[in-house]
Amino acid sequence: MMKYQRRQFLQIVAGAAALPVTSSIASAQAYPSRPVRLVIGYTPGGSADLTSRLMGQWLSEKLGQSFVIENRPGGGTNIATEQVLRATPDGYTLLLVAPANAINATLYDKLPFDFMKEMEPIAGIIRFPNVVVVHPSLPIKSIPELIAYAKANPGKLNMASSGNGSTIHMSGELFKMLTGINMQHVPYRGGAPALTDMLSGVMQVMFDNLPTCAEHVKSGKLRGLAVTSTTRSDVLPDLPLVADYLPGYEASAWYGLAAPKGTPPEIVDRLNKAVNEILADPKAKARFAEIGAILLPGSAADFGKLVADETDKWGKVVKFAGAKVD
Repeated sequence: MMKYQRRQFLQIVAGAAALPVTSSIASAQAYPSRPVRLVIGYTPGGSADLTSRLMGQWLSEKLGQSFVIENRPGGGTNIATEQVLRATPDGYTLLLVAPANAINATLYDKLPFDFMKEMEPIAGIIRFPNVVVVHPSLPIKSIPELIAYAKANPGKLNMASSGNGSTIHMSGELFKMLTGINMQHVPYRGGAPALTDMLSGVMQVMFDNLPTCAEHVKSGKLRGLAVTSTTRSDVLPDLPLVADYLPGYEASAWYGLAAPKGTPPEIVDRLNKAVNEILADPKAKARFAEIGAILLPGSAADFGKLVADETDKWGKVVKFAGAKVD
């Protein structure tokens, strides 16, 4: 009798121990069974918003549930980031990760979270270069001429950006760090007003995102000098690389997906597989090519390494620049 009871007890314990795993697998197989929120720390209309809406639409089609885009701008993307990190780790609240998440780790003295420790990387999506542009009124037609002009006129060139700590700002600061030149940084509240003042000639230099300035370069309203990636852009194929003149220089905007730490690995794998299938689809390839994006397929670990590497890289630039939040 005692042996029977003991055997029965052990069977119950073994069954209970297996329950979370079985439940987790069943949950992942059923995922998603309701709409998923994709939170972004930017206002509608920019490249982050466009990227998230394209991916949301394609993920909805692939996984059979709505992916609802939620714009939560403010705090340099920290408001959106904290909201996601504090959410239940069940795969139903995701974050569009951007360079700001890597830059903010050093830019802000105190954050209410440790992004690298509290997020679960899912997948990379795209990256695209910035473009070094100058106003056509300047006698500058190449990167060497920009460096020479800035050295001959220290502090007289105004370098516009979309805000302190933005990728546009950091791209310029990395350039200054590697060349030793002095340009006056002028932060704006967003890329649109900075670009407006570039077009009018109020500002002279900008390391703008390729999708927003390409047409102005093509029309001649701005003079493109070089792209900041390690490969030429199909959108502006005539432009050389900054790295052609400054070996080791690279700066780009990039986007990917993350979830709160503790999200079941089966759900992370399901989302990663879906994103990679989308990136391999000719329709998605063509759409991203239109905005000059480079695809970022790979594992969740690959994307996690990218975020870690970018956090280290831009941390050094933030310290060099002495950048502070507004």
